[in-house]
Amino acid sequence: MSKVYKKTSGNGHIALYLGKRDFVDNVDSVELVDGAVKVDPAGLDGKKVFVYLACAFRYGSDDLDVIGLSFRRDIWIQRVQVYPPTGASVTKTPMHESLMKKIGEQGCPFSFQMPANLPCSVSLQPGPNDAGKACGVDFEIKAYIANTPDEEVEKKYVVRPEAKPSVGPVSRCTQGHVGGTVILFALSFCGLRDTCRLMIRKIQFAPSSNKPGPKAEITKQFMMSDKPVILEASLEKEIYYHGDPIVVNVKINNETTKVVKKITVLVEQLASVVLYSSDTYTKMVCSEEFAETVNANSSFEKSFQITPLLANNKEKRGLSVDGRLKDEDTNLASTTLSQGDKEMQGIIISYKVKVNLTTGGGGLLGGLTGSDVTLELPLTLMSPKPAGK
Repeated sequence: MSKVYKKTSGNGHIALYLGKRDFVDNVDSVELVDGAVKVDPAGLDGKKVFVYLACAFRYGSDDLDVIGLSFRRDIWIQRVQVYPPTGASVTKTPMHESLMKKIGEQGCPFSFQMPANLPCSVSLQPGPNDAGKACGVDFEIKAYIANTPDEEVEKKYVVRPEAKPSVGPVSRCTQGHVGGTVILFALSFCGLRDTCRLMIRKIQFAPSSNKPGPKAEITKQFMMSDKPVILEASLEKEIYYHGDPIVVNVKINNETTKVVKKITVLVEQLASVVLYSSDTYTKMVCSEEFAETVNANSSFEKSFQITPLLANNKEKRGLSVDGRLKDEDTNLASTTLSQGDKEMQGIIISYKVKVNLTTGGGGLLGGLTGSDVTLELPLTLMSPKPAGK
């Protein structure tokens, strides 16, 4: 184990330890989440120590939590008591053994098995002026001191007089009356003394086997024309990695009197948000125009390359990106691999490639009868499995 992640509570009585923060979803099962908590019994005051793992959808800013609003919904949550021991047997993993050697006798191991139908970690890209934690699906492990597993751990504030109300996610204001004078106070959040937490990620990697890509064909007949345009498109392979060029093979059989003036190839990201209801949001992440002409009664065949990159979409608010820890680099959100018939909540990601032909001219009415021909192909965009995984 090359690195240990540690977070200590504000009062120093408990500390949370993890050996890693990325856990792989293999579609039919998810890696076991195993860690340990260091407990100082002298500081518990008769209370117990619990750990929970929660998958939540965050759809609003933390700023509003201080006025009693919560824009976070738990999709799945599981709690376990680690101290005092309940007598339930805990199967120790190699990760537990490594962490317990580091912690010593005060270590209490825990483990969680996430169900396979939970969404992966996804963040919605904030706008240039947005502050605070990004919206999206996240996973949190929290250790806390309480009397019962579902006891609410209160946020603690310190009171200090202020000339003006404080603004931001770490404070809120109230007012008091002294001798008829209104005095403003800032209630500054000083931390949760009885808790410690670490964010983790649930991720999917592309399967090792890659199949031939999808293929589709569309026939479009225009007004005042008895012959069609036949558009066929295909992808070279089923799965593409982030940053790799996507090769789109295009075949056109133009049997009309019209001229194909332009070919556009684009990639769209579809984010299905399944929470209280199901809504799908579409964002274009890449578009290329090719000045290729296909004359009347002629054929055309060519391969085009496009590369969707997050670097070219940095200003696009609400775009889905792979979940990140702190401010590290990330990618466009990876395609969510199918869970079969299992119902899934959260954000489900898919992509499609569109090929569009712009036509015009020909016939008695010329450009007035021009129209577009559009064909769609499903695209799987993911990260490769790292060596040794």
